[in-house]
Formats: sequence, structure tokens, C-alpha cells
Amino acid sequence: MKKPELLVTPIELADMEKLIEAGADAFIVGEQRYGLRLAGEFSRDDIKQAVQIAHKAGKKVYVAMNAIFHNEKVDELADYLSFLNEVSVDAVVFGDPAVLMTAREVAPDMKLHWNTETTATNWYTCNYWGRKGAKRAVLARELSMDAIIETKENAEVEIEVQVHGMTCMFQSKRTLLGNYFEYQGKALEIENRRKNKNMFLVDDERDNKYPIFEDENGTHIMSPNDICIIDELEEMMEAGINSFKIDGILKSSEYIVEVTKKYRQAIDLCAEDNEKYNEIKDDLLEEIEEIQPINRRLDTGFFFKETVY
Repeated sequence: MKKPELLVTPIELADMEKLIEAGADAFIVGEQRYGLRLAGEFSRDDIKQAVQIAHKAGKKVYVAMNAIFHNEKVDELADYLSFLNEVSVDAVVFGDPAVLMTAREVAPDMKLHWNTETTATNWYTCNYWGRKGAKRAVLARELSMDAIIETKENAEVEIEVQVHGMTCMFQSKRTLLGNYFEYQGKALEIENRRKNKNMFLVDDERDNKYPIFEDENGTHIMSPNDICIIDELEEMMEAGINSFKIDGILKSSEYIVEVTKKYRQAIDLCAEDNEKYNEIKDDLLEEIEEIQPINRRLDTGFFFKETVY
């Protein structure tokens, strides 16, 4: 059985070597000016160093350019893509066709991964973007296991699936909380909101807390639970899913490293000793549950249930 890529999101440059040692195969980095919901901010110099560290270890670096771009940023894309091409990043993650069109002009050999978070829901659409130049499609988090397998069976491009971490439920281009507090004359209370990482919408009826994440791209309301399917990898690996992603947004570096170790063990066992994987997969799940933040339950997302709107 072929092993999928284990893709992780480092918080800072110092995490790279620890995550490589933990078993990561590839990394998504970037800066919020061009990428959505990043676990950490990577400057151009950080990206250059990240590529050097990863390539030395035989790993890959993908840069997020999956923001929604307005006219004022379009002229910046060529310079940024040219830089990424010069430092030899392995792929650019995009959602806006402006990135694809610009890449054709300034970095025609750049590998592109199509990721719009929510609209990769069928294999026709994945193949449409593949024929436009994308080499990979990042599937929506709201798909069932059956839909993921069917998409992979018919896809002409690589398929990436998130297997761990929180997901985004709502995004607004506006900084809703910032505007609200400033309206109340309390702007100073949220000056360090990105560092505190402790803002929530509270649903007492369902006993849920929805993390609120703000960056240059606006306000993002995140899921109350974390996806974790470390004990349900077999079917997707048999189908040949190309990449499993661990999303570390709003998590600590230590947490991401430990989760990466667990998934590395699960993937290797599932591919090399399936019987052993089935014996210990419940133990691996319990080990992750032990390091979960107290307010973040684990669940299987939409993998085994229908999407309800």
C-alpha cells in the first residue's frame, strides 16, 4: 500500500527540524497577506530558510496564496510568485484564478495546488482546475468518506484531505471583532488578540466554544471540535489519497509535533503492517485525546455523516 504524504503546518521556522524528525513529509507556510488561516507567519526570509531546511532533508515546502484577492493586491502577485520560484518552493496553494494566471506568466513551471476550502466537492470540478494547470485538489472538509473515495477514483489530479485539526465554519473579509470593540471604544483590549488566541463564541445550549481567528484576511469562526481520524486511515490509503494534512492553526508547536508523531506511526503501520495498525489504532487515538486542549473534543467531522445545511 502506497503511503500518502504527511503534510503539516509549522508555527515558526524553529519548528521545521522538530517536525521533520517527527515524520512530516511536507509543510505549508506563508504570510497572511497572501494565505488564509495560517498556523504561523513566515516572512520571505523565513520561507527561503524553510525551503533550505526541508530540501536538505528531502522534504517539500508549499506556500499558501489561497486568499481572496481584490484589485489592490493583484499587482503584487507577480513579484511574490517570482520570489517563490527563485527560492524553489515545491508548490503554491491557490484558490483565486488570479494566482494561476499570474503564475503562467512569471513562473510557468510552478506546481499549483487548488484549494478553495469549500468548493472542491466533486471530481468534475477537481479535473476542471487540473486541466487549467493545477496538479492537486484540496477537498472540502464537509465531504463524507464515500464522496472522498469516489472523487479519488475519478480524479486526474492529486487529492489532499485534512485528517486532523479544526476547520473554518465562517469567514468575513471584515475584521468583525475589531470593528465591534473599536465601536465600543475598547480597541486596546484586543490589540494582542492574535497572540492571546483565546477569543470564543460561546453556545451554552450546546456547550460549545467556537474559536475566533482574525488576520489580514478578516474574521474566521472555527469549529468547536477537532477532526481526528487517526483510527480511520485505511480506506483512504487503499484508495490512494495522495496527501493527509494536519492543520495546526491555534495549536502549540509541541502539540503539532506530538500529533505528527502519532500520524507518522499510524500511516507507516497501515501501509506496512495493517494487522498491527488495527491492533493499536485505538491506543493512538487515546494518546491524542490525552494531549487535547480541555475545551477541544475530537470527532470525525463529516467523514461518516451527511452534510446538513
